[in-house]
Amino acid sequence: MLIVTTENIEGYRIKEVKGACYGLVVRSRGFAGQVMASFRSLAGGEIKEYTAMLEDARKQAIDRLTNNAHAMGANAVVMFRYDSGEIGQNMSEIVAYGTAVIVEKIE
Repeated sequence: MLIVTTENIEGYRIKEVKGACYGLVVRSRGFAGQVMASFRSLAGGEIKEYTAMLEDARKQAIDRLTNNAHAMGANAVVMFRYDSGEIGQNMSEIVAYGTAVIVEKIE
């Protein structure tokens, strides 16, 4: 599946627009991870526990986006974006979204 942040894909023509598609993930760091992150935040610098959690969440969100677009019959996603937010004090939401389309190679 082609996934791009642009409106068009060079060398391809959009044949059909299937509609909006997304992949959503909500993650919470476990108690031990929160304690370690709290100690690291006192010293400053990167909080590796949260970095790893958010990297995994982004990968999972894009996998879910791909599955959603495929279920819609698309073979590409254009205008791809990520968004994130917090739910409560210890949960993070990541959403990957874009427009599911059918593209064909220009000959």
